[in-house]
Amino acid sequence: MIERGKTMKILIIDGQGGGIGSGLVEQLRGLQEKDLEIWAVGANVMATTAMLRAGADAGATGENAVLYNSSRADVILGPIGIVMANAMMGEISPAMAAAVSGSEARKILIPISKCVQVVGVEQKPMQAYLAEAAAEVKRLLDC
Repeated sequence: MIERGKTMKILIIDGQGGGIGSGLVEQLRGLQEKDLEIWAVGANVMATTAMLRAGADAGATGENAVLYNSSRADVILGPIGIVMANAMMGEISPAMAAAVSGSEARKILIPISKCVQVVGVEQKPMQAYLAEAAAEVKRLLDC
């Protein structure tokens, strides 16, 4: 549970070109009246750069950035692969997946059916998933 009146630390993790992560940053920037801090961690520099351009407050790249920041965040967002070793064509190391899945932070994951099919998840356009993720963060902020 996030303390009321405390700045919510949101960690967005993405890889590849950073499209999902930058879309999440843009959606969350719509909640600017809320007390939140958006940290962008890319599995590669392209992903980090895309999220910073979208308006993240801070950014870092690579395995150690995921390991360090996963334990400091209140909420972690990203594609479902961030909790799976060797996902995203190997960009997510086993240590990164363990850090995210082992974090006490609330996880909000975007279902990507490229390599994993999550049964029961309705197929939607990516923008719909991003909007739902932002709505869940807003709900957490309003609690």
